[in-house]
Amino acid sequence: MRWLILLAVLLLTGCSQQQTYSQESYVFGTRVEITIYGAPQALAERASAQVLRDFDEMHHTLHAWEPGTLARMNAVFALAPAQAAIAPGMIPIIQDATRYSVQSGGLFNPAIGNLIKLWGFQSDHFEAKLPDPERIQQWVQANPKMQDIVVDGMMFHSINPAVRLDLGGYAKGYALDMAAAYLRSQGIKNALINIGGNVIAIGQHGDRPWRVGIQHPRKPSPIALLDLRDGEAVGTSGDYQRYFELNGQRYCHIIDPRTGWPAQGVQAVTVLIAPGSHAGTLSDVASKPIFIAGVTGWRAAAQKMGVNDVMLIDANGKLYVTAAMQKRLNFNVN
Repeated sequence: MRWLILLAVLLLTGCSQQQTYSQESYVFGTRVEITIYGAPQALAERASAQVLRDFDEMHHTLHAWEPGTLARMNAVFALAPAQAAIAPGMIPIIQDATRYSVQSGGLFNPAIGNLIKLWGFQSDHFEAKLPDPERIQQWVQANPKMQDIVVDGMMFHSINPAVRLDLGGYAKGYALDMAAAYLRSQGIKNALINIGGNVIAIGQHGDRPWRVGIQHPRKPSPIALLDLRDGEAVGTSGDYQRYFELNGQRYCHIIDPRTGWPAQGVQAVTVLIAPGSHAGTLSDVASKPIFIAGVTGWRAAAQKMGVNDVMLIDANGKLYVTAAMQKRLNFNVN
């Protein structure tokens, strides 16, 4: 799913292109690019191919509406309190997503898949049509949340049949962390992994940092440039990838769990995450509650998520930037 805007990778000039290997694919409903610098060609090709295979497997496992592991779990949730055996790999994902949901005060809530489906965003093609407000309210009142999911040993169930998992705001970041760990294990010291705008850096590109451009939410060009240090990750949530317009109003895929309606008042939120084993995941997750919190609550939401580097663009195009992020961004993109 195209949950995040695309950050164009800007390969720095002055470095030999022969030392750079790049491979692209289309996974998670978006463009994926792996760029490796300074590694032997055979190693770069082999490692990139394995990462893309892993991404493809994750895509099928975690897809919210196509047949796969997540779809089977959702079928069990709908029959609560029925239980079934859980795929071992899903246990840490459920636990991790639950922790982030609690940390966000519920603004990051992968359990609201029924609301996302109701709005038509659990589809590759959606139409400009508003759901029945009564049905929206019914799902909000059902109050599905990650804490409703119970994992007991190798069995799982939900205490709330309204739970329907949609990990679109988590999966790409999780995949970044898995890919970065794998590339490092293979001896690759310099790489950039880009999954539809969620990016993580390993090492650097030659004698300079990896540089990415943060896409302008209303123009076909970057609004700013950002140099990434080893292990840092950046992610953006925007209202311009998956959305529809009706009667002059834009409705995007980022749903406010409190109201059941798409979040309004923000065009995009970009977060920069410090190095760590979960940097990629946090780059995917943290931008969502900050986006939903809006102009009046974004700073408090960022603090809850432990994120210091944030840029928010409101509905009128006004920029809000933390002091830490201001020092890292280069708005001179021409």
